This record gives sequence, structure tokens and C-alpha cells, in this order.
Amino acid sequence: MPVRTTGHFTAADWEEHPLGAGATHPTLARAGVVNTFTGGIEAADTTCDYTIAYVSATTGTFAGMEVLRGSVDGRKGGFAVEERGSFDADGTVHCIFEVVPGSGTGELAGLRGTGGFTARHGEPSVAYTFDYDLG
Repeated sequence: MPVRTTGHFTAADWEEHPLGAGATHPTLARAGVVNTFTGGIEAADTTCDYTIAYVSATTGTFAGMEVLRGSVDGRKGGFAVEERGSFDADGTVHCIFEVVPGSGTGELAGLRGTGGFTARHGEPSVAYTFDYDLG
């Protein structure tokens, strides 16, 4: 049966670059960000890369991959997650993520799980939930 853990993360070093030419929407961009997770997931300086589809200047969707190294509820190791989400004109970001099958290492070998968060643009810390099991 899955276990739920929670915590917060902070983002730093957001670097976004437009892809292709074009000033009209839709447009694409790529962004790299470094996150630090605390709580059930403890992971500093994660590696995260997003592809973003802007439908307008303030709305769109994104998909990304993130590698976390640290611990989950005290079990040490690493894993990767696939992230999918959207952002609204009011600055709200909705994201769900899923552990990449087979990516768990160390005491996190066999890790499976899903999670998510809702953030407001400019928040310094974002709450997340993560439901997982170690199969």
C-alpha cells in the first residue's frame, strides 16, 4: 500500500531560453532549474529540465525530467521523475510527477510513486505531496 509523504521545495537558478524564431504564439522554450526538497523528500541541488509550450504570454503547458539524490523518509538513494503541468494567467502552476520506472538507486531501488504540487508565481516555498511504495 502506498505511503504519503509531504514537504516543500524551493527553486533557484531558473534559466529559460526561447526555441526557434517567432514572436506569435504558440511558442516553445526550454528551462533549467535547480530545486531543493525538504520534508519527506530530502534532496538538494536537483537537476531539472523543462520544455514549455506558451499558448499566450502567460499561459501554457510544460513537461520535464528531474533527478533527485538524497532520501525519501530516511531511505538514501536517488531517482528520476517525469513532470507534466500547466500554468494559468493568474500565475498558478499545477504539476503532477511520476517516478521513472527502474530509476531508483540505493535504498530507493524499486521505488514507484506519483506526486504533485500547486504553486503561485513568486512563492518562495512550494508544498508537495508524494505517494510511493518500494515494490
